[in-house]
Amino acid sequence: MSVHIKHFDRDKALEVIVFIASSLPNATRHSISKMLYLADKLHLQDYGRLICGDRYIAMQYGPVPSAIYDMMKVPDKRVSIDVDWDEMIQEAIGVNGWLIEAKRNCNMDLLSESEAECIKQAIYEYGDKSFGELTDITHDAAWKASNRNDTISIDDIVSTLQNYEEVSNYIHAH
Repeated sequence: MSVHIKHFDRDKALEVIVFIASSLPNATRHSISKMLYLADKLHLQDYGRLICGDRYIAMQYGPVPSAIYDMMKVPDKRVSIDVDWDEMIQEAIGVNGWLIEAKRNCNMDLLSESEAECIKQAIYEYGDKSFGELTDITHDAAWKASNRNDTISIDDIVSTLQNYEEVSNYIHAH
């Protein structure tokens, strides 16, 4: 059974993109996606919920947060969400070739202390990894259990955690 932990929070998602883009040297859609996936796993393990509530798709180069990935395509006009959101996104991030650049500081008021700490920890542990290394690291059992281009179930992500039974019991009870 797939559990919907919480609704996607696009305000928080935009701040997460800005936060990660401003924290990583040479941030790309790939590296931002991987940092969030790894941060989400940490947050799920310690707090029983995802940071933004996005769903992950099992893409060729690893898990991709679906809505956040689309948000990162707005500045170069590859995707349009809606006029107001497109403008907010374009004011927050820019695209320079493969790079995603923060145009402003992150509004940390939208992130909980635990969310910010998990993102910082993921960046600290994995922020210097190459494209290939990040791809390999995120080709975990959850990604492998999913068909390419399909949603990775939250249960499969939870199954990769050290405390998977505790987290599974928690999220199924809430």
